[in-house]
Amino acid sequence: MTPVHEAVAGLATDIRLPDGAGPFPTVLIRTPYDRTRHLAEGRGWARRGFAVVTQDVRGRFASPGRWRPYENEAADGAATARWIRRQPWSDGRYLAVGASYAAHCALVLALGADGEAEARPDAVIAAVPALGAADTAREPSGVERLLARAGWWAAHGDRRDSEEGALEKALATDPGLLTHLPLTALPERLGRNLPSWAGLWQRRERGRLVSRAADADVPLLAVGGHHDHFTEDTLALWGAWGGPSARLLLGPWGHGLVAAPGPDAGPAHRLVLGELYAGWARRALTGGLAPGRRGALALGGGDLWLPAGTEGVPRTQRLRSLHGTAFTADPDRPVRSDDLTVPTGGVPDRCLLATPPLPRPLDAVGPVRVRLRATADTPSADWAARLAALTPDGIAEPLAVGVVRREAPGHGEFTVELGRLSRRLPAGTRLRLEIAGHHFPAHARNPHTGEDPVTAGRLLASRREVDPASVTLTLHVLPSRPRSIDPAKEIPR
Repeated sequence: MTPVHEAVAGLATDIRLPDGAGPFPTVLIRTPYDRTRHLAEGRGWARRGFAVVTQDVRGRFASPGRWRPYENEAADGAATARWIRRQPWSDGRYLAVGASYAAHCALVLALGADGEAEARPDAVIAAVPALGAADTAREPSGVERLLARAGWWAAHGDRRDSEEGALEKALATDPGLLTHLPLTALPERLGRNLPSWAGLWQRRERGRLVSRAADADVPLLAVGGHHDHFTEDTLALWGAWGGPSARLLLGPWGHGLVAAPGPDAGPAHRLVLGELYAGWARRALTGGLAPGRRGALALGGGDLWLPAGTEGVPRTQRLRSLHGTAFTADPDRPVRSDDLTVPTGGVPDRCLLATPPLPRPLDAVGPVRVRLRATADTPSADWAARLAALTPDGIAEPLAVGVVRREAPGHGEFTVELGRLSRRLPAGTRLRLEIAGHHFPAHARNPHTGEDPVTAGRLLASRREVDPASVTLTLHVLPSRPRSIDPAKEIPR
C-alpha cells in the first residue's frame, strides 16, 4: 500500500499498511532525519505483516514547531502511540523502533511515558542508541566528545532540515576551525545560528535513561557496533534492562551498522538486519522470547559470533618503553585522533610503549584497561591511552581508546578504561600503547588551566612524566578457541 500522509499529534506522519484485512501490529519510527528516508524500511516491515508509522519529530522537516533536541520526544511519542492504538487497522500492539536519535525516541516511550500504559510500546528495538544529550556529549569519564558533536550540530542543530557533511565542508575552508577558542563560539565560525550548542555542554545528567532501564517491563533488542561512538551505552542499556527479556547484537560495525563495516568485519558479519528484526519482533509481541539476557557478539578478525556476555580472563601484557617517558602535552600541538603516525624525533609529545610480537593468535574479548603512575605540573590534565595493533608487515590498526581527566597536579596512580574489545589478533602482532595529553579533534583539548575546556580562552603546556615500570595493560583473553553461534537463531530465541 502507498503511504498515507496525515498529521498525527500535529506532526507530519506517514502510514503504510500491509496487504490484507488486518488488524496488524504496528512499527513506530520517530526521526529527526526525514521520515521519507524510511520508505524502503517501511516497505520491508509491511511485507512482513506490520503496519508502519513514520513521523518527523517536532520542528524537523515537515513537522511544525521548534526543534529542541531531546526535549519533546516523550510527550509527542506518547500522543502518537495513543492514536495508533485507536486506529481500526491496529491490533493494539506496537513496536517502537529507531537508530541513533530515533532510538532515543523509542526508548523514552518505554522508560519515560509518565507511567501511562496505553503509551508504552510492547517491545523496543534500539540501534546505536543516542541515549541523551549529556550521554552523547561526553565520555563516561566526563571528557568532551568534540568532533562527533560538532559534526552533528553543524548538520542538524537548530534547523528544520539537515546539511550532511556541513562540518567537513567548513573544515575544508578553515582547517583550524575546531582550534578556535572558546569552543562555545563555534557557531560564529560556522556562520550559523546555533543557540542550543552552548546549552549542550551545560547538560551533565549522563545515564538518566540507563538508570530507569531496571524498571522496564517490555522486551528489548539493543543493536550496536564495536566501532560506534555509543558502544558502551548500548552495552549499559542491555545490561540494566529489567524487562522480561533483553537481546544484544553487537557487530564489528560503525554507527551505520552493516552499511559501514569496520576493517575487522568478515562475511559472517554481514547480516540482513530487516529479517532478523522482524523475526525477533514476532516473538517479542507474542511472548515467545525466553526470559533473561542473551544475544550475539561478533569476534572481529575472526569471522564468527560469540554468545553475548562472553568474556575472557584478565591477562597483563608485558610492555617495553620505546620513547617519551617524559613529554610535553601542548594543546597548541595536540596529539591527533585521526593520525596513527607516531613521531620518534624531536621533543616527545607522548609516551610510547609496545609489547613483543604475540607468539600465538590471541582472542581479546572483554574490557581493556591501562594502569599507570604519572605526574603532571598543571591544575588539570587529561590522560589519553590509545591502543593499536601493529601487524607483522608494519601496518597500525586502531583497537581502543580511553581518556580520563585528573584535576590535581603532582604524582598519582590511576586507571584509564579503554572500553571493550572483541578482536582476534594474529600471531606476530605487536600491541602499541600511546599515553598522551590530548586526543584531538575527537575530544576537546584540556587547556590545563583548570577552566572548562568548552569555555576556556587560554591554553597552557603541561609537562608530564610516566613511570614506565608502573604501566600495565590488561586484556581479557579467551583461554581456548571459541565456538560460533548463529545470530539469526540466537536473537529470536
